[in-house]
Amino acid sequence: METKDVIYELRTKNGLSQDELAEKVFVTRQAVSRWENGETVPNTETLKRLSDLFCVSINTLLGSPRRLVCQCCGMPLDDAIIGRDKDGSLNEDYCKWCYADGTYTYSNMDDLIDVCVNHMVSESFSEEQARAYMRQILPTLDYWKRYKELSDDGQFEAFKQQLIGEINALGIEGMPKLEKLNALVGRYVNLAYPLPSGACVPFLRDDATYLGNQLASQFGGERCFGVLANMDFILICTYGKDGVDPELVLYKKR
Repeated sequence: METKDVIYELRTKNGLSQDELAEKVFVTRQAVSRWENGETVPNTETLKRLSDLFCVSINTLLGSPRRLVCQCCGMPLDDAIIGRDKDGSLNEDYCKWCYADGTYTYSNMDDLIDVCVNHMVSESFSEEQARAYMRQILPTLDYWKRYKELSDDGQFEAFKQQLIGEINALGIEGMPKLEKLNALVGRYVNLAYPLPSGACVPFLRDDATYLGNQLASQFGGERCFGVLANMDFILICTYGKDGVDPELVLYKKR
């Protein structure tokens, strides 16, 4: 689609008139009309405002002229999984798993490969092939080429190790020792837990990135422990295969 079609579709999908959209992005109704007629294109600052308003990338607003790929893990990007800067704006270079609110979540290439390979293996693509592919592609991506410039000197890794220590110190019965925390996006792990009132309530934000892991229960069976945390809380739960029948074990503010 062209920019004029993208803006028209986003405006109408969100139930906004041209006047209402103009007010939200600080332009005139005539400017919105010219965009939708294909006479002009929003300037850079207005494109950023439109991106923030509609939660889509500037690339999408311009009709997707570029193929966006995460410059940390190599994953193709769409608007739903693009990472965000500290100010909340979309960063079109990274996915939510690798870049969360201005923080790079991976400082070790081998750790990233371990996580990615689990999602790549199939009947036609072996673990060895997946690892070889990732070892070939990752060094070509901007994050790893500029790692010394972009890294935080181990601060985030130190935070993860602190969290791991706090979680293991909880001594949850049946839960094995936690060794690693990986980046997890809320929409994929936001289970709804039953409360004493009978209501089922999710505790996470779908659009946020957390740290977590899944651990096999020492009690055996198919139930697993799920660990989720960030700077504000630690959550421990159990669930069956594919996340069914979740039970909240612990929710602790840090």
